[in-house]
Amino acid sequence: MAVLAITAVRVAVLAVSDLNLHGDEAQYWSWSQGLAFGYVSKPPMIAWIIAATTAICGDGEWCVRLASPLVHAATSGIIFLLGREIYDDRTGFWASITYATLPAVSYSSGIISTDVPLLFFWSVALYAFVRLSRSRHVGWAVLLGVSVGLGLLSKYAMIYFVLCGVVYGVISVEARRLLFSRHVALALILGALIIAPNVVWNVQHGWATFSHTAENAKWSGPLFHPDKMLEFFGAQFGVFGPMLFAGLLWWLAAHRPWRGSRRGDEGARLLFAFTVPVLVVVIVQSLLSRAHANWAAVTYVAATVAVVAWFLQRDRARIMRASLALHVVVAALIYGLVAVASSGGLPSRLDVFARLRGWDVLGREVATLMAERPGAAVLTDDRMIMAELLYYTRDAGFSIVIWSGGGKARNQYELSAPFDRTTTPRVFYVTTLSKPNHILDRFAVARPLPSLSIPEHRGRTRVFHFYDLDG
Repeated sequence: MAVLAITAVRVAVLAVSDLNLHGDEAQYWSWSQGLAFGYVSKPPMIAWIIAATTAICGDGEWCVRLASPLVHAATSGIIFLLGREIYDDRTGFWASITYATLPAVSYSSGIISTDVPLLFFWSVALYAFVRLSRSRHVGWAVLLGVSVGLGLLSKYAMIYFVLCGVVYGVISVEARRLLFSRHVALALILGALIIAPNVVWNVQHGWATFSHTAENAKWSGPLFHPDKMLEFFGAQFGVFGPMLFAGLLWWLAAHRPWRGSRRGDEGARLLFAFTVPVLVVVIVQSLLSRAHANWAAVTYVAATVAVVAWFLQRDRARIMRASLALHVVVAALIYGLVAVASSGGLPSRLDVFARLRGWDVLGREVATLMAERPGAAVLTDDRMIMAELLYYTRDAGFSIVIWSGGGKARNQYELSAPFDRTTTPRVFYVTTLSKPNHILDRFAVARPLPSLSIPEHRGRTRVFHFYDLDG
């Protein structure tokens, strides 16, 4: 009931919010208009989910984002089952509520992203893995394999699950028996079969998604960035919450859960194995190059259960409750700001959501100008602008293409809708570049038009430049 109440508030906030889609969200929506087994930068699950919700409630921003709070609620339910299975009902209850109020989950519930289904399928896979370790029932092996496969279709970070399983096998005799069983072999086969269509899509498109994922690591430059590592590590206090992340470090230092000297440590060893390896890998990645704060998000499924259990076992429930209260206050502040901003109550200089405004204004302006240019197409040089225009001019009826510059496609639009001079010689060009001569010089006619300025946070403006191009 607590999770349902939290979810109801989050859905209500989505319903009253007038915030535009972020470029990535608009991009995922555009993918949902042409379903496939893969896209250049991500596996297909996010597009499938958006297609499902928008088929029910339409293409409004709230409906595009609707799956996020609902799926996070389902993940909270799975974490209850996980905590109960490893420890007891009380641990499961508090772990579920704690996960539902994590700062990262409160933030993530207001947007649609690939982390949302990833965390759900990771939690289901972990629960199935725990049940399989105790019963060896083929049904749990099937659920494990399906969850891993669907997790990989959500985000390739699901592959960390295999790494965590191997680490668990290293520190646990019981786990080694399981890992070499026919049940785990069945799960791996099922997972491979489910991800196979995406692999085939990648083969047909030059390993586009795999290459993009590898390039995202940015290992081509200098490979030592202690400042980035400290930045990532510090961000985890915000992602997991300051008291919980400190509690995680305390649990690791004081309990040393990888050991097996005390009765009941098997659950702690399992949670350690599905927490620490991912965090360590991403910390190393942040040292070598960079890492976004959410890259270790799957860490906090097992970590939530581990830290809550540790607090309860050490009679430190008051710390857990204080952390929960802090997270509720933070969430209330965020949702309150969204509600006030949506009612026009925030001064422009204090509007922290300014970057999620104005894209609908751009869409209306472009649609109006394109009505005067029948037969022309819109051209842009930026995937974010293209994604926003695809969404905010979705009923206008003209085509939108992107300047690719030749070579390997760097995003889905360069693959599916590149500019072709033979089919679209006359275009209406939209750009944020003040001097896009590398494109203008390629046309016989390049006529500048009045620009569009949209206010941003703290007095800054976002300027869009328009050109009529021909030949």
